[in-house]
Amino acid sequence: MGSTLIETARTAAGMTKDELASLAGTSRPTLSAYEHGRKSPRLDTAERIIGEAGYVLAVEPKTTFHDIRTRHRRVASIPNRLPRLPVGQALATVELPLHLDWSGPGRSVDLRDRGERARCYEVVLREGRPDDIERFVDGALLVDLWGDLVLPAEIRAAWQQVIDRELRT
Repeated sequence: MGSTLIETARTAAGMTKDELASLAGTSRPTLSAYEHGRKSPRLDTAERIIGEAGYVLAVEPKTTFHDIRTRHRRVASIPNRLPRLPVGQALATVELPLHLDWSGPGRSVDLRDRGERARCYEVVLREGRPDDIERFVDGALLVDLWGDLVLPAEIRAAWQQVIDRELRT
């Protein structure tokens, strides 16, 4: 269960196995066994170890997608909740994949720039697959841009429902 999570937390914290094992009150061989999947820690044990690395275990709602058809017979993917990205990813400089940016492949998009982010979000919301939406669109930044985006009516209406539902909760 916790092997990937424990190793991810430890390496992100810049800790050695010895350091984390000592802080968490476990042995290095046991920690290594957890990280390599040879042993499975109980949930409270995984939580304690990850906590000593400076992280918390959290339960997040699962994002699911459904497709809608636009009047131009295109398919758009709509999530059940707004995506949330780490700040570094939400404001990164990215290169959109060819299926999203066929007219200008290799062009960088600076998501820190509000105008570039708006154009990127328009393309991703119109043409993107679920993995594109989860990779490039941050829900809070989308809400901030919402009034400025140029989108087909069907896509705007479907996303508006998601935004309204999220803002109510």
